Amino acid sequence: MAEVDADLDHIIPSSILPPFWAKLVVGLVSLVCFARSYDGDFVFDDSEAIVNNKDLQAETPLGDLWHHDFWGSRLSSNTSHKSYRPLTVLTFRINYYLSGGFHPVGFHMVNILLHGGISILMVDVFSVLFGGLQYTSKGRRVHLAPRASLLAALLFAVHPVHTECVAGVVGRADLLCALFFLLSFLGYCKAFRESNKEGIHSSTFWVLLSILLGAVAMLCKEQGITVLGLNAVFDILVIGKFSVLEVVQKVLHKDKSLENTGTLRNGGLLFRMALLTSGGASVLYVRWRIMGTGPPAFTEVDNPASFAESVLVRAINYNYYYSLNAWLLLCPWWLCFDWSMGCIPLIKSVGDWRVIALAALWFCLIGLICQALCSEDSHKRRILTLGLGFLVIPFLPASNLFFRVGFVVAERVLYLPSVGYCVLLTFGFGALSKHTKKKKLIAAVVLVILFINILRCVIRSGEWRSEEQLFRSALSVCPLNAKVHYNIGKNLADKGNQTAAIRYYREAVRLNPKYVHAMNNLGNILKERNELQEAEELLSLAVQIQPDFAAAWMNLGIVQNSLKRFEAAEQSYRTAIKHRRKYPDCYYNLGRLYADLNRHVDALNAWRNATVLKPAHSLAWNNMIILLDNTGNLAQAEAVGREALELIPNDHSLMFSLANVLGKSQKYKESEALFLKAIKANPNAASYHGNLAVLYHRWGHLDLAKKHYEISLQLDPTASGTKENYGLLRRKLEQVQKKDV
Repeated sequence: MAEVDADLDHIIPSSILPPFWAKLVVGLVSLVCFARSYDGDFVFDDSEAIVNNKDLQAETPLGDLWHHDFWGSRLSSNTSHKSYRPLTVLTFRINYYLSGGFHPVGFHMVNILLHGGISILMVDVFSVLFGGLQYTSKGRRVHLAPRASLLAALLFAVHPVHTECVAGVVGRADLLCALFFLLSFLGYCKAFRESNKEGIHSSTFWVLLSILLGAVAMLCKEQGITVLGLNAVFDILVIGKFSVLEVVQKVLHKDKSLENTGTLRNGGLLFRMALLTSGGASVLYVRWRIMGTGPPAFTEVDNPASFAESVLVRAINYNYYYSLNAWLLLCPWWLCFDWSMGCIPLIKSVGDWRVIALAALWFCLIGLICQALCSEDSHKRRILTLGLGFLVIPFLPASNLFFRVGFVVAERVLYLPSVGYCVLLTFGFGALSKHTKKKKLIAAVVLVILFINILRCVIRSGEWRSEEQLFRSALSVCPLNAKVHYNIGKNLADKGNQTAAIRYYREAVRLNPKYVHAMNNLGNILKERNELQEAEELLSLAVQIQPDFAAAWMNLGIVQNSLKRFEAAEQSYRTAIKHRRKYPDCYYNLGRLYADLNRHVDALNAWRNATVLKPAHSLAWNNMIILLDNTGNLAQAEAVGREALELIPNDHSLMFSLANVLGKSQKYKESEALFLKAIKANPNAASYHGNLAVLYHRWGHLDLAKKHYEISLQLDPTASGTKENYGLLRRKLEQVQKKDV
């Protein structure tokens, strides 16, 4: 029996040690932790990655997934995030197809089940980490370490830092990456069992399969490729039993036997390292070629430390971020959906008290590394090495060491590193149990930790069920985060509470005076409230700070149009289109400007551009029909209306506009059919009934005209045109009655 496993004898009861029961317990506990999120909404990044991502819909060819980033933009675009995760997007697309649309329950259920499956798989992974890879002559592993693997798997399954990955649908990238990462690691472990039985060929097969699974993990999320580095460390330090302590001692004593160190002369090890290196390099090269351009461009608010001029300031803050990540693993009570935009102020001098956190982190890490590399106990050396390997290696892509990342702290990137944390924590409990007589107290502490973590998972899963709860939960954790206030304001604005939204948008701008998106949204609300001067000032400042902000240029144009500053408005619209060439809404607003200026040809051209870029742009089609109708071009208006209805056959406003044109062209029967169809789709539109009444009035169907005039006036008693027409009809009916008499 493995040493750590024996030390945990008083913590884990033997009655649940059989593998099936252990996995069943872990699976059920993992489901309990996050089941509350199953009926949650699409929140935060889900909107962009799923709801607004055209790659999920059948109209987008499957082949496009291999040329687009995670958010549906072309990888070759300068605005692309460069996050290449086609397999994750493919699972979203399958979810969309099976659910029959954007129904979040199916998406959430897949995430919950994935975490459950990964937690069950962790029992086997931890069994290898704690028990090693010693086999009997029959090919069975000697030490399964059932107690240690069960405890570590439970600690992993209930860790609250996983909530973002499980309860947020976009976290599926991390879940899928972790799944194939672990399968790759287990496949690599399989190589050593098979090489003992069947020789080098079988071993090569498993190593190649491990590389393939690592590539699959990377296609789910970028950090998946780090499994190849972990496999190499595992091979050299654990399988090859390379002892740093032994090498150091030989170097110090100038021992000539150093040249004959078995690990360095092991042909099988060197062959496997060559396979891992060439495989990893090939995968990274292909990934680089597909990406097409350099790394994504992030702004200072995304990762302020990476923009610091001083190397010392950058180094201190990066290390402080590492300590915060470590703290989230140790004490996952303060969790936040976003840690950027002032949430963590920069450390600008070594006199900042937060430097203590750096010292504490490196004191612990150096102590663990020394024990992992230099301990004479091979069992202890293996566990600490693999624990640190799982903790550090998957975290490297998020460390800012190789390239700038677009966040300060992100709970989702701790999903895989938490495996290493669980190894170290379980090893610590085993060591405590070995060196103390109060074993029941340690068992009680373990149970309390598990219970508190389960409770925190349940609470946090509830917070991820809706954007309002998620955003408000962040206020107590990151009150200085401008993005938190921005998102609360946006959520309130979407619900129609503009007054409260303005308050939060103003606070976001106060916390970050360069927050152009908050300025843009605040300017939009002020525009709707007819506070045009302040709206113009905010939007002008936004485009001054970010000159290529197309949406702000368009909104500035709308405000300037309302202020009758037509030349400035036109210039703003043109600038927006310059920065975003495919901008149908901007063409639509430009068309409205031209219509106000009686530049009818220019207006029609602008609206036509809008419909070319977005064939379902109902407003642009409608305005074309109405303008052609008002200018007497009935034949052209009819042609445009028919073209529009072919593209958007269920749009009742288009039916209404075309029906008006057909009525004026005396095509009464067809006009009547369209009016009735529009009314069926929108029965409470007073104008629909009023214009149908006018049609009947012209057509001579006076009783039907009277009926629809009355319905229209019931729906809108203030409609003066309908009142006047109804009065004319009544007088005509009275004349008819007198004539009949």
